[in-house]
Amino acid sequence: MPECSFIDYRLQNRGVVVLTLDNPPLNLTTLVTLDKLLSACHDIACDERVRAVVVTGSGSKAFCAGSDISEFVHVRDDVVSRKLARENMAFTALEQLPMPVIAALNGVALGGGAEIALACDIRIMDETARIGFPEVKLGIFPGSGGIFRLPRLVGPAKAYELLYTGEPIDAHEAHRIGLINRLAPAGQALSAAVALAESLASRPALALSLIRRTLADSHRVFAGPDLEEGIDAFFAKRAAVFTAGRNRTGAKRTAGD
Repeated sequence: MPECSFIDYRLQNRGVVVLTLDNPPLNLTTLVTLDKLLSACHDIACDERVRAVVVTGSGSKAFCAGSDISEFVHVRDDVVSRKLARENMAFTALEQLPMPVIAALNGVALGGGAEIALACDIRIMDETARIGFPEVKLGIFPGSGGIFRLPRLVGPAKAYELLYTGEPIDAHEAHRIGLINRLAPAGQALSAAVALAESLASRPALALSLIRRTLADSHRVFAGPDLEEGIDAFFAKRAAVFTAGRNRTGAKRTAGD
């Protein structure tokens, strides 16, 4: 059996990075996973070639079934700084990437795995998968973002129900309550997510980045080459080709291009 890499990320076609949680069969998060995820997010954020990210799990059994409980004995004397702080840093780094991030939930997503999914912008889920927050059954609660990200998606009442009971729900119920965006046929969550990511990657990178950052600096989008290209293409009745990166750099089209 090949050795797991914990986190694997690769730039594919059209500027799409597929980031894989690679600790099969359940892709449990470990301290190594968290450090590698944080490092991967830093590398991806600095790479101007990346226009969209897909996060998935290795294999077909799990996206991520949560934390590796066997590590708790090593951090129990200071679980907040040694475990939870690192989780929050890693998941926040994922949430703050300057491009669209799509979770391809190819299998069960529980606990920390569900929290990783919440840190993504869009969630596409295998119709046979399940998602949940079972922490309460261990006497704890989702301490790495789930407690505040979940209500934003499903509302306080449904969030209370999911967090209080700790019971997982199936993909169809998750879709019904707005926890996930789209359902995919069995075994096709990743391909559906990559297809969407490739479509988003054709959009102007600066505008997508600003949307993700809640338009805090939205004035910048009105002073860049993508705006010029969009206007030129509109009047020329041709398809726009957006080449500028998130820092507004890019070659300007010339007549005859």
